[in-house]
Amino acid sequence: MVKLSGLKGGRGGGAFAGLLVLLLPVFFPALFKPLSHASPSAFSEWNAPKPRHSRLLNSVLRREYPNEEQKSLWTPLRDQGWRPCLESTKPPSLPENSKGYIQVFLDGGLNQQRMGICDAVAVAKILNATLVIPHLEMNPVWKDSSSFTDIFDVSHFIDVLKDDISIVRELPYEFSWSTREYYATAIRATRVKLAPVHASASWYLENVSPILDSYGIAAISPFSHRLAFNNLSAEIQRLRCKVNFRALAFVPHVRALGDAIVGRLRYPPKADDGNYLREVTDRDNGKGTGKFVVLHLRFDKDMAAHSACDFGGGKAEKIALAKYRQTIWQGRVVNSQFTDEELRNQGRCPLTPEEIGLLLAALGFDNSTRLYLASHKVYGGEARLSALRNLFPLMEDKKSLASSEERAQIKGKASLLAAVDYYVSMHSDIFISASPGNMHNAMVGHRTFENLKTIRPNMALLGQLFSNKSLTWPEFQQAVLAGHKGRHGEIRLRKPKQSLYTYPAPDCMCRH
Repeated sequence: MVKLSGLKGGRGGGAFAGLLVLLLPVFFPALFKPLSHASPSAFSEWNAPKPRHSRLLNSVLRREYPNEEQKSLWTPLRDQGWRPCLESTKPPSLPENSKGYIQVFLDGGLNQQRMGICDAVAVAKILNATLVIPHLEMNPVWKDSSSFTDIFDVSHFIDVLKDDISIVRELPYEFSWSTREYYATAIRATRVKLAPVHASASWYLENVSPILDSYGIAAISPFSHRLAFNNLSAEIQRLRCKVNFRALAFVPHVRALGDAIVGRLRYPPKADDGNYLREVTDRDNGKGTGKFVVLHLRFDKDMAAHSACDFGGGKAEKIALAKYRQTIWQGRVVNSQFTDEELRNQGRCPLTPEEIGLLLAALGFDNSTRLYLASHKVYGGEARLSALRNLFPLMEDKKSLASSEERAQIKGKASLLAAVDYYVSMHSDIFISASPGNMHNAMVGHRTFENLKTIRPNMALLGQLFSNKSLTWPEFQQAVLAGHKGRHGEIRLRKPKQSLYTYPAPDCMCRH
């Protein structure tokens, strides 16, 4: 026992008692096993969260995989009769005289900013204005201050769009006063602050064009989701897609790192000499030799708290997420009014690493599948990933595939880390996301445009299946396979108000 001597009451005794409480888990971790599901918590580094679907997991680990099932998984999408269609119906032309300069200030993560850049080009075109390379705000969640030029190849961006709009890297001297700091200090006549979400082209002509006439410059902030997807000309719609799918190329060092990672996934090293080996695709009976899947596992604390779902971490996890939710959003989380069962039945709960692993296994992927994990920090750390790693031991990520020297230029920069994942995702044989969101939507759109296989999880079905604890593995697999027919990247035409960047057909794709 720890002997408490010489400290009786007073501040010293209280401080020592407080310190002792904090140190008890270190010296006596076994005492805290009732809280072992908390992840992360003060005790999560000793107590990993237990699997929630151990019955299904055990069945998967004992099964054998039929070859035919594997072959169909890796078969590329058939030709669906659609092709990229980006050329304007009118000959591209620049206005003889620009009406002025358009600045935009973009917040959000990489994919939200990417959509904002596309919209900014379209607005500049609508207004016959010159676009200043967009300003990317510091991300408040990831604390990343990367600029447009840190992420995207500016020369390529300007060159691809040179016949469509005029773009400048920075403002001329007479407008050098128009900075982010200038607009942060007071109300300014040149700042457009009240642009509505999904504003029409006519709104910009009526409200922003007069500012350009008067001052020669207009700064739009905030500028996120500020252009409608409906009632725009075919020329503007195709221009937005041209920006997204052709003009926005990552900087060379991101592409180089992405290429290196893709190469190491496709041609893993021999066990004997460590050299990368080009393997024949069909040597392994169609089991995916030389092929790989990208899994976007958006399972960070921010997502977990915002979803308001229960992820099996016990009381300590619920308290931690509720506190985080209150601190970040002051209780403004719509999902929090529903029970966990209701949220799962509606498909509103992101899949845990364990659950996405079971989905992949039910679809037919086995332990020889090369899996690339595209994600930021996983809530719960390696402990939360253990079930997924047991199912897919060949799971890799940026850290396991690239040296610290190769990763030096992107270290600690969330946008560049996301850019590498985006690049690798676009070069994968199959992409799947465990949670709907900006990355999921961006990949669905871009890979549809290129006719690449992309699996869209049926979230409502999976929520109901995982809530049924009596399901056997054959029943679970049969339901998963039936519920995911037609969800492997088949063309879905955009409906009114849906995003052009998620559904590029028919606006930016033509039948042939």
